[in-house]
Amino acid sequence: MAKPDDRSDNAEKLQEMLQNTEENIRESQAYIAAHSQEMSAEERANLEEKNERRAESIEGYRSEIKDEVSEAE
Repeated sequence: MAKPDDRSDNAEKLQEMLQNTEENIRESQAYIAAHSQEMSAEERANLEEKNERRAESIEGYRSEIKDEVSEAE
């Protein structure tokens, strides 16, 4: 038998994921700033692309949080 779908804490989990992703972006930007002289152009481009994907994920998290909050009301 399948477990019941408990979505009561989805908004909290999504918020935590959003905050972690924002922190990862900040850490990556700090790494790039501190090590830009020794990084290859390819490594820098990879990190910047990863941050772009992270930013897209953040927008998705925000949308999902809005959905979860509106469903709870």
